[in-house]
Amino acid sequence: MAGQGPSRRHFFFGSLLAGAVPAAGFGSAGSLKQLGYKSPNEKLNIAAIGAGGKGASDIAGCQSENIVAMADPDDKRAEKTFKQFPKTPKYKDFRKMLDKQGREIDAVLVSCPDHMHATASMWAMSRGKHVYCQKPLTRTVWEARQLTEAARKYNVATQMGNQGYSNEGARQCCEIVWAGDIGNVTEVHAWTNRPLTWWPQGPDVVPKEAPVPPTLDWDVWLGIAAWRPHSPAYVPHNWRGFPDFGCGAIGDMACHILGTPNMALMLTAPTSVECVKQEGKGKYTFPQQSVIRFDFPARGSMPPVKVFWHDGLKSRPAIEGVANDELLGDKDTNGSVLMGDKGMVTTGCYGERTRLAPAAKMKDYKLPPQLLTRSPGHYRDWIRACKGGDPACSNFSVAGPFVQWMLLGVISMKFEGKLNWDARAMRFTNNNEANKHLRPAFRKGWKFA
Repeated sequence: MAGQGPSRRHFFFGSLLAGAVPAAGFGSAGSLKQLGYKSPNEKLNIAAIGAGGKGASDIAGCQSENIVAMADPDDKRAEKTFKQFPKTPKYKDFRKMLDKQGREIDAVLVSCPDHMHATASMWAMSRGKHVYCQKPLTRTVWEARQLTEAARKYNVATQMGNQGYSNEGARQCCEIVWAGDIGNVTEVHAWTNRPLTWWPQGPDVVPKEAPVPPTLDWDVWLGIAAWRPHSPAYVPHNWRGFPDFGCGAIGDMACHILGTPNMALMLTAPTSVECVKQEGKGKYTFPQQSVIRFDFPARGSMPPVKVFWHDGLKSRPAIEGVANDELLGDKDTNGSVLMGDKGMVTTGCYGERTRLAPAAKMKDYKLPPQLLTRSPGHYRDWIRACKGGDPACSNFSVAGPFVQWMLLGVISMKFEGKLNWDARAMRFTNNNEANKHLRPAFRKGWKFA
């Protein structure tokens, strides 16, 4: 394996070195400034679509810049953030915000529920605005592909909110794998405790109708989704468990936990996906627990690999041939393990606590030489890109293809058996019903851009 080091490293310095070097190579940043990007010392004018919940922390992460507008259909959810910016204009509908203040907005944070990520991002990008969009980027595969193409078309700086891509440990994991220190990786397991204690989903969850609170614009909150009566089962927090609005546990956490394996193994598109186990299936929601298998073909010198996603767990999953005490740490209710023919490497939720397993292997281990650049921080990475610097590490050319394969797992929970995937044609070759879930329907009165 040691003899394969140089060839592997040469392979990874190609276009597959996602997020590590600018897409056009080092030195490409200067040309961006000629396209109207701001000086590094000039503050961006940022608007926020979603100001409560995750939107609040995204705004806080960008307070080095000017926050010039906010849109949130739920005044109560956004109340705390609104009070922090008393002079900043507030809107219910992001479309009105972009129409009214578009000329003074440079960049947009998109932190609304999953079903509106793509529409909000496309409205912003088509108007020449840089976009930071929360994970899982989109609710459907088609939308992820559309955003990937739009970012290129409109030449804007983008970033998905999977901060693990900026983590030191995630990059160390890549370097360990690329150095050949655990051999050929043929199996990956990733797991989360979501949705346990986070939001309810399963057979007992029924969205009961209730009056719309006076602080909520229900029509705007629904956005592109089909009309239905308001229910507190959806708003403000638990929408994630309902397929029309969210992507369940895999949508919430896979962009974080599978981010490190995706980067380290240069995963492209799987040939198949299958939900091999699910428990507590709900009529209206995702199941309480699932196990999903993705099969990926060989990539360059890397062999085929099978990737397993486990959710709804109280502790690490049982993995054949691996004792739980071999996976270091007693707090890894969210994490991953990459299994090679010469060893294993395991990480936490965001690529943190990267280490060889079992523990004894770390005692005298020296990390391989650094190959990847290190991030200044996930928000700072994007802000720098908006001002003409290197592309952000999880820009849409990286995040889009990643999300496309991850979202196949969401669809797999709806069907029995293996779904064979043709990425080029963007279709399942053996299940036409599954193909109906690849793109959204748009409610009358709403358009994509």
